[in-house]
Amino acid sequence: MAELSKRQQASTACPEPMPVPVPRVGPRRGTGLGVLLLPLAGLLVALGVWWLLTSALKVIHPAVLPPPGAVLSAFAATPDRFLEHTGDTTVETVVGFVLSSACGVLIGLSLAASRVLERMFTPLLVAVNAVPKIALGPLLVGALGWGQKPVLTMVFLLCFFPIVLSTAAGLTSTPADLAELARSLDASRWQAFRKVRLPAALPQIFVGLKVAMPLAAIGAVIGEFQAGESGLGYLIVQAGGVGDTATAWAAIILIGLMSILLYFALVLLERLALPWVRDTTSRG
Repeated sequence: MAELSKRQQASTACPEPMPVPVPRVGPRRGTGLGVLLLPLAGLLVALGVWWLLTSALKVIHPAVLPPPGAVLSAFAATPDRFLEHTGDTTVETVVGFVLSSACGVLIGLSLAASRVLERMFTPLLVAVNAVPKIALGPLLVGALGWGQKPVLTMVFLLCFFPIVLSTAAGLTSTPADLAELARSLDASRWQAFRKVRLPAALPQIFVGLKVAMPLAAIGAVIGEFQAGESGLGYLIVQAGGVGDTATAWAAIILIGLMSILLYFALVLLERLALPWVRDTTSRG
């Protein structure tokens, strides 16, 4: 009995530590429905506010913002024309984005590889990015004529800088432990770049790409304003010139929808190309 009492006192004085729950890192389940419903709910709220301001309260003149029904009627009257112009703007946006992405990544690689090149050309890149691109429209028309060439040039000028910046930043911010691991394994410079630096920089590069994608759509529309012979920007100019604001707003909405689809296509590409990012990070 005395021995049993001593054991009970010892167990009471030194209780066993409770296991600490380890938070699970990775994608949360049950959010697929919210991914679809929440954007739809936001769209319905926006449409409700639009209808309230233009139809119910009539605080905005139809010449500035027509009611949703008028915009829908304008699209339903000539859907083929809208889809044709949407296709032209989409092609210009995607082609210009791909060209700017390729050049931007190459320039970012060069800046990250050489501190001399970085110091030489970074001020020039900042100056080019700071120039108002709409001011270059007439010059592009004079140099390249009308059509897709000045539009693609406008897309390139508007969206290449975030890609350059994100690429250079990602390649120069490799985690110290990964860089030390590559050195300890006697990896060559190319092996360290291919196996360590580039994979570590890819999430940052995709940030720049996602910033540049909406800018590409803006550049395409600005180029169509200045030198386009087709596209949604061209349609907005034509409709605005005759006071057809419903058609102009239908084109503006199509630009927004096109940008949303292209952006989430890029997000899907990121998830397919970088599956480890979601498994190793958490939003809290």
